[in-house]
Amino acid sequence: MIPVCYSSNSKIFHGIVLSVLSMLERTNETVTIYLLTMDLRQLNEKFKPITPEQAKALDDIVKVYNKENSVVLLDKSREFLDNFGKSKNLKSGFTPYCITRLLLDLCEVPQKIIYVDVDTMFCGDVAELYNIDVTDYEFAAVLDVVGRHWVRPSYCNSGVLLLNFDKINQTGLFEKARQYVNKRKLFMPDQSALNFKCKHKLILPNRFNEQRKIKPDTVIKHFCQAFKWYGPFFTLYNYKQWDRDLVHEKLGIHDFDTEYELYDKYDEKYKFLELC
Repeated sequence: MIPVCYSSNSKIFHGIVLSVLSMLERTNETVTIYLLTMDLRQLNEKFKPITPEQAKALDDIVKVYNKENSVVLLDKSREFLDNFGKSKNLKSGFTPYCITRLLLDLCEVPQKIIYVDVDTMFCGDVAELYNIDVTDYEFAAVLDVVGRHWVRPSYCNSGVLLLNFDKINQTGLFEKARQYVNKRKLFMPDQSALNFKCKHKLILPNRFNEQRKIKPDTVIKHFCQAFKWYGPFFTLYNYKQWDRDLVHEKLGIHDFDTEYELYDKYDEKYKFLELC
C-alpha cells in the first residue's frame, strides 16, 4: 500500500481529483489517499474544509481502479489553530493550507508517506518515488528551481516530499519547523522552515518534481508559479492543471487529456464543487 497525502480546502477539491486520476491511471499499486483539511472560515470565508461527501466521492472513484484503494479524511482544524493560531505566517502569499503539512507528525499516518501539492499531476508510476530508500533521511525532495539559486544551493521544493517519520520524530524536525513558522515572517513558510531545520535530506532528480517542461522520464509534473522571458522582462505565470484551456494553449501540455475526460465523466455524476 502506497500512502499519498494532499492538503487543501473544498474549493480546490477538483484539483485533487485530477491529480489522483493521473496517479491511478499510471500505477497498479494499492494506494491510500489522505486528505488533510481544516475549517478556517474565521480567517477567510473561502477556507471551507473538504467535506465528507467529497471524500466519499473520491473514495468511490479510487475503488473503481482497485477495491483495496481508499480515502481517509483528516480534519485538523483544532490542531491547526492550537499550533498556528498566532503564527506570523497566517497571512502570506500562500494559503494556510500550505503549512498544514507541518502537522502530519501529529496525524495517524504511516511512518513513510508521500506528500504532494494539489497542483501536481503524475506522468509516471507513483511507486517509483515511494520505493526510494529514505531510511537515513528525514525526507527526500527535489531542488527548487528558483530557491536553489536565490536562497541556498540545497534549497528544496516542498511540493513533493517523501517523508520518513521514523527519522523526523527522532530529530523533532516538524516540531522545530512549526516553531520557526510561528516566530519568523517567511515568504514560503513551510518550505523554508523544512529546508532551514532539516539535517538529513535526500535530494532527488528533477523528474520527481518537474517544475518546468515535462520530460520523457518525468514522474510528477508540478504546476507551480514560474517566470517566462518576454522581451526585456520576466513575467510571472501560474497555470494550474484545472485551467485546462490555459494548460493547452499557454503551456502546450496535452499529456492529461485522458484525465480531463475522466474528470468530466465523474463530475457529471458527483458534481464535485456542489459538494462544497
